[in-house]
Amino acid sequence: MWSQVQILSSRPRELIDELLFEGKGQNKVTIPNFLTFLRALGIPVFLLLISREEYSWAVLTLIVAGATDYFDGKLARALNQESRLGELLDPAVDRLYIASVLIAMFITGAVPVWALISIVVRDVGLGILLFFMKRAKLPPFKVTYLGKAATFNLLYALPMLMLTFSANDEFATLAFIFGWAFAGWGIGLYLWTGVQYARTGFAALSSKR
Repeated sequence: MWSQVQILSSRPRELIDELLFEGKGQNKVTIPNFLTFLRALGIPVFLLLISREEYSWAVLTLIVAGATDYFDGKLARALNQESRLGELLDPAVDRLYIASVLIAMFITGAVPVWALISIVVRDVGLGILLFFMKRAKLPPFKVTYLGKAATFNLLYALPMLMLTFSANDEFATLAFIFGWAFAGWGIGLYLWTGVQYARTGFAALSSKR
């Protein structure tokens, strides 16, 4: 009985060690992972600002998020602090940002429904593929440079389009022009990288058989 209690009491410590450390003494609490965590905290802030129709501050929140998204990857490579946690956490936070922005776009009607549906179908499709890859004990997709570029463009494009609701007509026009410039590239790259990830996933599954 006492041994069972000891085993149960040791599990929380084991879980903490698994989350914080990778391998022998390799600390997962790194500067890049800390930046990713801070970026995640911006998601509820962004949604709160959208609910209050404070679009300028919402865009600023996404600009900061986009900057941390860029620098966490750069710092991970420069400081040799790449980790398994970072590989999983970074794209997960990106997806949450995309989801929150899509919610905002749907509420405000700033983007056509077809664009929103295409992005959702892409992510749902890759999510299903990732499920089967996990069942086959295959590693998840490696985030590519084009994939990061697509996310970067969408994170800037979609909120810019929200600024078309600005009372300043000239500013709204500029927001529309720059917003769709980013959106065109962002949606195109997002769908194209989705195809690339899917091809990589299907190839990995085929080789596993």
